[in-house]
Amino acid sequence: MGDSGWISTSMPYLTARERGQGDAWAEEAAARGGKGGQRIVYAGEVPAPEEVAVRLGVPAGDTVVVRRRIIELDGVPVELTDTYYPLTVARGTRLAETGKIRGGAVTLLAELGYVAARVVEDVTACAPEPAEREALRTSAGEPALRLVRTTSDAEDRPFQVDVMLMPTGRQGLRYEMRIG
Repeated sequence: MGDSGWISTSMPYLTARERGQGDAWAEEAAARGGKGGQRIVYAGEVPAPEEVAVRLGVPAGDTVVVRRRIIELDGVPVELTDTYYPLTVARGTRLAETGKIRGGAVTLLAELGYVAARVVEDVTACAPEPAEREALRTSAGEPALRLVRTTSDAEDRPFQVDVMLMPTGRQGLRYEMRIG
């Protein structure tokens, strides 16, 4: 759970927002008495890393769109997130720009016809690289959670891959499942 007691669930980040609503992170943070924000440090076309390419079903090195963000709670970095999209989904849209998207990317994706029907999340623990430690403001020995989420549509076509890195002392994850 970490010192902060902050436990996050994925569902709000997979559901399009109603018109006029802000992004899910700002709303979640506000509901808990904090101020959630994000800095978009890069948005544009890049070669797909092998792990992302496999998940998106494209050849490694193929061009994809990425949005690189530092997620903050009360001005403190709590997560690094790189979100990747196939060119057919994101090229020429606000996903490929550094500006914030009203309601978040999930809302824009829904407007474009991409709605999550299947989500696969893989969570591992890791030691962040030096640049990641610097961005997260963590010490050399502090571990992190690495969550890789693949989101697919009703035809099981992947349209988004998120690679998130979270210091274990600042965030935990919660999964709730209904069976039957």
